[in-house]
Amino acid sequence: MKLILAIIQPSKLDDVKAALSKVEVVRLTIMDVQGFGRQKGQTEVYRGREISVNLLRKVQLQIAVNDEFVQPTIDAIIEGGRSGGEGQLGDGKIFVLPLDDCIRIRTGERGPEAI
Repeated sequence: MKLILAIIQPSKLDDVKAALSKVEVVRLTIMDVQGFGRQKGQTEVYRGREISVNLLRKVQLQIAVNDEFVQPTIDAIIEGGRSGGEGQLGDGKIFVLPLDDCIRIRTGERGPEAI
């Protein structure tokens, strides 16, 4: 089992959800987050004054999958989250973490069956 964390552009959320649905990944948690990477924030003009915005709005997906769904999930996130054919700076990141256990609260099932 793996926990996939993906940080994407908010405007790409619907595309990523559609791509995940195609590969039968329908369970996910979505959080609004803020951060920056290579973009290092951006400069905006507000009421005639230039201000620096260091934290950019992003969406974080948390998806627990069994091992056979790891690569299809990654491919779907890339397909839905990439801007244009080559992608652009700020499209996001995907992290794959080991998942030691999963417990379904309702039934008490554990492990891959609980996902």
